[in-house]
Amino acid sequence: MLQPLIDPHKYDSWNALATNLAFVFWAAALLIALAYFIRLNGIGGNKNKYDFINKYEIRWLWIATIVFVIGLCCYFNSNIENMNPVLFFVRSFTTIAFGLVVALIIQNLLKFYYPFFIEKRLKVLRYKPRISPKSGKPMKLLSEEEEDAYLDEGMQAEENVFSVDYDVWIDEETGYTQIEKYAGHLHAIQCPECNYQTFKVVREEITKAPTTSEEGEVVKHYQCGYCGYKAKKVLPLKQHASKIEQAAAAS
Repeated sequence: MLQPLIDPHKYDSWNALATNLAFVFWAAALLIALAYFIRLNGIGGNKNKYDFINKYEIRWLWIATIVFVIGLCCYFNSNIENMNPVLFFVRSFTTIAFGLVVALIIQNLLKFYYPFFIEKRLKVLRYKPRISPKSGKPMKLLSEEEEDAYLDEGMQAEENVFSVDYDVWIDEETGYTQIEKYAGHLHAIQCPECNYQTFKVVREEITKAPTTSEEGEVVKHYQCGYCGYKAKKVLPLKQHASKIEQAAAAS
């Protein structure tokens, strides 16, 4: 009686191992994502949550993505029935290529699409009324003009060269104030060319120094991180911003 050319049970151990590894990596990816959101929910204060999301969310999701893709590669190799050297090379190459393509697709989603989602959440956190620890009532967010009375000259100078943005919240009943600091160039805006949230300030230059009688001018140069589109915008520069130039010259 003829024996089968290939023993159907020859690769059972490997296939079972690859399947189990796939489930382990998928579970690990899920746990990484869950750990992030559990940690986020445990953070108190809208400003602290804002900073945590901005600094860590995409990084954690990218790590979870890599682990998930490794699981996919293991599952892709969990149904082996025949593996001579040529097939082993072809299958390995195909698996690596498949994993890289999936990882690249998800990376682009995280880099060019996901920031839209993050930006909406960050705006909610940034402008959600703060509760005063003195009166327990919602505080008022001051306008750009009103907040200058609560910022020192250095803070105002930082705002006027767009390196930092300050929000000032005040409890009108008790006078308690809370000042929050945000990076001026932290977030990209929507590119007018490709519509991705990848349009950032890459350089600033003061083209006209401010004087006691008139404002200066600063030019902000933008560039899209996706399509490369460039643009510039001229904005006024108030006199107290010149203190930064003076300090830089002195150093």
